[in-house]
Amino acid sequence: MPVLFFEFDMRISIIQTNVKWEDKSDNFSQIEHLISPLKNKTDVVILPEMFNTGFSMDTEKLCEKPFSSTFDWMGRSSSEGNFSLCGSYIVREKNRFYNRWVFVTPLGRSWSYDKRHLFTMSGEEKAFTPGRKRVSFKFGDVRICPNICYDLRFPVWSRNRNDYDLLINSASWPEARRYTWITLLKARAIENQCFVAGSNRVGTDGKGIKYSGDSMIINPRGEIIATAKKYEECSISAEISMKELKDFRGKFPVLKDADNFNLEP
Repeated sequence: MPVLFFEFDMRISIIQTNVKWEDKSDNFSQIEHLISPLKNKTDVVILPEMFNTGFSMDTEKLCEKPFSSTFDWMGRSSSEGNFSLCGSYIVREKNRFYNRWVFVTPLGRSWSYDKRHLFTMSGEEKAFTPGRKRVSFKFGDVRICPNICYDLRFPVWSRNRNDYDLLINSASWPEARRYTWITLLKARAIENQCFVAGSNRVGTDGKGIKYSGDSMIINPRGEIIATAKKYEECSISAEISMKELKDFRGKFPVLKDADNFNLEP
């Protein structure tokens, strides 16, 4: 059987960290330790949901204005590591709180996405305002669509309209539903013919909820190409090829047969 070689367009890395409860300084220090070996060795580093505080509903205490301390830390870390950095944290804007995912490049450019589907079982909808806009953007040669945790359960929201190549999900997904996490990550890759990167945390949060991690990178066929060890802080990396993706979509053009629809806010 011939061996196929593809030109890789992007190396992506995931940080799986034990997020300390409502302790930004400690979380920044731990993430810096984990990303240090990735300096000049990757293109994008993906952090979990609420990577600086844990999945807390104490918005008044933990919120920040847009482009303030956490954004500045992300910018410095991105510049020093020579990679783009992304993940979500609590932002206050016009007296509303958002679970906001932010992507920052070494040159200072940024994009953001506000979590659409708020986790009602934890009361997230009482503390936060849901996002209204689905986001996709191009970084290098790769079109990226961000999701945050619970968004993963809603395939219509992330339906590929031939406008993205990589779906990123930053999550705080509990161990009790780890099978669902793994299954849905694979499903989103298969149905959207895209690469998927899911970054999840480990440890136990301030509410006693346990997280197993299971961070992974998946190819458009639904095959796991990189996976993190359960319960351990670590980083994982994989290379993704736009030529590989284009060839696969050309040979098996599922997306052209997808239904058209409009989303109502």
